Amino acid sequence: MNEIELIGLDGANLLAYLAALGTLRVLTLAEPERNVRMSWVNRGFWRPVVHHASARTAEELLAMLDNRVCGEGSINAAWKIGEDLRLSCSDFGSHMRAAATAATIAQRETADFLAALGSDVYGTGSKKEAMSDTEFRTMSGAGHQHFLGFMVELAIATDSEHLLRALFQTWDYADGRPSLRWDPADYRPHALRAIDPSGDPIRTMRGANRLAIEALPLFPTVPQGRRIRTVAFEDGDAGTEITWPIWDDRLELSTVASLLAGREAWKSANGDAVRPGITQIFRARRFTEGKYRNFSPAKAVL
Repeated sequence: MNEIELIGLDGANLLAYLAALGTLRVLTLAEPERNVRMSWVNRGFWRPVVHHASARTAEELLAMLDNRVCGEGSINAAWKIGEDLRLSCSDFGSHMRAAATAATIAQRETADFLAALGSDVYGTGSKKEAMSDTEFRTMSGAGHQHFLGFMVELAIATDSEHLLRALFQTWDYADGRPSLRWDPADYRPHALRAIDPSGDPIRTMRGANRLAIEALPLFPTVPQGRRIRTVAFEDGDAGTEITWPIWDDRLELSTVASLLAGREAWKSANGDAVRPGITQIFRARRFTEGKYRNFSPAKAVL
């Protein structure tokens, strides 16, 4: 099994973590028979390592990703139900039922993305007619920032050079919009600034944003206590928080999905340490500033 370390990604950064999971998912779906796995190694920062039977070099891995995530052909139908997640429960439910009917064991990506994007079980708004959406949603059209629209833009605009810089180089933030606001660096507060930063151009890592989209099906939305929650999110003392694990075992995609959904398995019996195989747990706070949601820098909690 070949080992390829993604030296551009830091497991403590939410965007980078999602990009790592998206990479694992894309490679797994591209070649299910290859038994692709991922582990993390501590280089002062937690770096993901891809274990792949056929990809021997970074160039070969990038070629596999390029074929799956770059260009209009990589756009999933679930991202085209609107520019934002503002559908009625009825309309979103229709999309869900159509995707579920068309899904097979081998081809279910649209259904998986829709399950991650939201639910029609419990509505929101004054009349409870609007769909409930994922807690990864950071925008809803204000300032011409569109959650689903940006996904489509990222698929069209991303190329192999963006992937190379995101996965194998120190992040230089040399790319312009769109950004999905999952990187703590996307938050540009006004306080203590000499000038209003709202007019500053958005600088991001396009390849990381594009790969992070592919991780969303690992975080489905589920009914909980008369509301919809997203896997890995919970309400803490500081508000809505997302918690994620780092592991040193070589785990395949299905195991990672189970790990994300079962956080009780991360800790020891008395809850004051991580279980063998789990090496670190990070947590970030999601907060709202103006019309947008943002994520704080992560803290190591165990």
